[in-house]
Amino acid sequence: MTSSRVAIVTGAGRGIGAATALRLAADGAAVAVLDVDAQTAADTVERIRTAGGTACAVVADVGDPDQVKDALATVEAELGPPVILVNNAGVIRDRPMEELSLDDWNTVLDVNLRGPFLMCQAIRPHLLEQRWGRIVNFSSSSALGNRDQANYSAAKAGIDGLTRTLAIELGPYGVTVNAVAPGYVVTDMTAGTAERLGMDFTRLQQMVAAQTPVRRVGRPEDVANAVAFLVGEDAGFVSGHTLYVTGGPMR
Repeated sequence: MTSSRVAIVTGAGRGIGAATALRLAADGAAVAVLDVDAQTAADTVERIRTAGGTACAVVADVGDPDQVKDALATVEAELGPPVILVNNAGVIRDRPMEELSLDDWNTVLDVNLRGPFLMCQAIRPHLLEQRWGRIVNFSSSSALGNRDQANYSAAKAGIDGLTRTLAIELGPYGVTVNAVAPGYVVTDMTAGTAERLGMDFTRLQQMVAAQTPVRRVGRPEDVANAVAFLVGEDAGFVSGHTLYVTGGPMR
């Protein structure tokens, strides 16, 4: 990756998004750290700059078309035309189907599926102009179905379809579109899941690790490494693929 390439990572204030932003910056990209939380976005930017990289913070709700449009304009003004997009931003509202409210459904679909669509649509003119680009969407092992996640599973299954379709549409312009599907990764989000289940977080990690072929849970850096491959030159013939980063085969 060359330093002239500008990347956007959504939900990059913490967790997997922050790890991905740091990895892409270390690989030479100028990174727009996009998040709804101004403070966490600024924190990630500071970490990148301290390590010698180039970054800017952009505050936006990816589910809002106007904010997405403004965010892309800010990125171009501060760093240049973006050609790499990592759609990581996500939320969960886990409940049994009979307890899911319409707000639970809409919130998860808006951030996890509508958001990537809007971001892809907004960056498309830059990719076509440069005749080169990389999009990595975040799917999940939950796309295969998971208890209490009807909304999240539906959104992530939608990401898989969106990814394959955009790979077909954008491929002739030198753009690859792929997805990564993390399994269990230690983040604030999974800590929240443990709390919701009334389980000790460390104990939950031990239980998950025991059921994972590589016998450990995932780290944000594991996923960031996969993203780094997909946005690099070596992955130029990989498109329309969902890469499971799960420590073993999925069902």
